[in-house]
Amino acid sequence: MSGPAALIVFIKNPVLGRVKTRIAATAGEVPALQIYQQLLEITRKQCADYLGTKYLFYSDFIELFDAWDPNIFIKKLQSGNDLGLRMHNAFSEVFQKHSKVIIIGSDCPYLTSQHIEQANSILDTADCVIGPALDGGYYLLGLNSIHERLFQNKNWSSSTVLKDSLVDLKQLNLSYQLMESLEDVDSLEAWNRYQKRN
Repeated sequence: MSGPAALIVFIKNPVLGRVKTRIAATAGEVPALQIYQQLLEITRKQCADYLGTKYLFYSDFIELFDAWDPNIFIKKLQSGNDLGLRMHNAFSEVFQKHSKVIIIGSDCPYLTSQHIEQANSILDTADCVIGPALDGGYYLLGLNSIHERLFQNKNWSSSTVLKDSLVDLKQLNLSYQLMESLEDVDSLEAWNRYQKRN
């Protein structure tokens, strides 16, 4: 058993008109930004107690003076022209210093610190752990080594990402474990469902 996995948190800079565009289309850009700012705060609290090294990767620029304490989160900038390449590049960078790496986004308010701890434990015995999202993607991915194929030839905004990733894992002969399925918040309806439950 090795030490705790490093945790990568992928976020978009909270800029008006640049986040939660599906929510903005129905509710307006200001409410969409406000919802995303709440999701960011939820995400920050989700990983606050995790003992592994934490990396925060911004989409466009590094915020030096936001709510994410630089003494807790190592701040980095995403690089690449699609989500797959950006994740691959982040994993590659973090794997230079860590033997287990987990990535989460900022769209899943149902994720808890227990999910992150569970993923860390799974990586002691499996090559990969995935937290499936109800929309066909995933809210968490954990790996013991980088596999470029997992980040290639995916339609990242589609409902086939998880299915295609599982095909890749099988063809790469990698062991994996799925966690419980959770809902990402990409629509006003999904946000309202979360609000009613909490």
